[in-house]
Amino acid sequence: MTSRAFQSLSLADFGFSSEQGFLPSDPCESLPDCPALNHLSHELPKLLSARQVRRFINEEPSFLPSIPSSWGEDDYRTAMRILSFAGHAYVWETPGQPAAKLPPQLARPWHEIGQKLGRPPVLSYASYALDNWRRLDNTKPIQLDNIVLLQNFLGGLDEEWFVVVHIQIEQQAGPGLDGLIQAINGAANGKDDEVLLGLHALASAQTAMRDTLLRMKERCDPYVYYTRVRPYIHGWKNSPSLPNGLIYDKVEAYAQQPQQFRGETGAQSSIVPCLDAGLGIRHAPDPLTVYLQEMREYMPPRHRALIQALESQTDRNGRALLSGYVHERKQSHPKLWSAYCACVDLLAQFREIHIGYADSYINRQNQTSTTNPTAVGTGGTPFMTYLQKHLDETKQAASA
Repeated sequence: MTSRAFQSLSLADFGFSSEQGFLPSDPCESLPDCPALNHLSHELPKLLSARQVRRFINEEPSFLPSIPSSWGEDDYRTAMRILSFAGHAYVWETPGQPAAKLPPQLARPWHEIGQKLGRPPVLSYASYALDNWRRLDNTKPIQLDNIVLLQNFLGGLDEEWFVVVHIQIEQQAGPGLDGLIQAINGAANGKDDEVLLGLHALASAQTAMRDTLLRMKERCDPYVYYTRVRPYIHGWKNSPSLPNGLIYDKVEAYAQQPQQFRGETGAQSSIVPCLDAGLGIRHAPDPLTVYLQEMREYMPPRHRALIQALESQTDRNGRALLSGYVHERKQSHPKLWSAYCACVDLLAQFREIHIGYADSYINRQNQTSTTNPTAVGTGGTPFMTYLQKHLDETKQAASA
């Protein structure tokens, strides 16, 4: 059964490619004609190590007096990366003593650039991972032995590895998203062979993503992550140490009222929401589903648009188009059902690995400060119970 008024989808319609996935073309390392921000970017790890970020920023009269008219989106993303790292370093520089107000020389350009990009002025996954890498050798592909970060907080092996693993997974997801869309388009047009080819491509990509995620502990130790990496990516919503949020001084739109934004988290990646939407994984309402919906506000607008487009692909019975199609052919075309179940199982495996990491990297650590709680994620929500529920709901899709 095909969809209602179906329009064929493609990654290119949203500015993505199967080669890069949600990663942009190689991000800019620095900003044109902006020495103050470039210097802050370069010096940030050293300033943070010496706990001199606040002093340095407070003494600078202006980092970006006005946004150059010559800038394009690549420059905005570069500025957003630098300002986001600097903003979080400013707030969380001193353990247990977060800053409750951000100075205008940082707050105003951060807000202005965020408006250009359609994202709030807080460190989000897009700046932390998607726009934060370079190749060691530009002639070689995006892979773990050829990518490093453009921006760090403290730096070091564990921080570097934690993020580049995410970047590699984003790249590997590209062919899988392309396959998912091929399968959906095939289902809409009643082409079983296209559905099967697409599902096989998705499963191949998911296998690569899973195997990369399994490598996290090779060079990122849970204790080092919790004590040296995680403290700087928290936000200021549902924060025990910043219960009222953060004041962005002299940002007119905020009228000196404290703002509450979630911290950086992998939940701001668009991969799993796209897979859930395309495969028809339904999650019964709970605090995590509400939170995940909120996380879309932190994604780049084109990412949100793709998720919504995938969610809109339904059949005449209101079911997700692809899952409804393979269910109807469960008996007549068992290879389709088997291929679909393989993709669902791989998504469940990915979720299960993530739960294990959430437990060892966060939940089991010894909390020493309210600024780095073990009971909630960096996005500010309790996670263990709901992560398990979402895993169970994923498995159910292959048993229906």
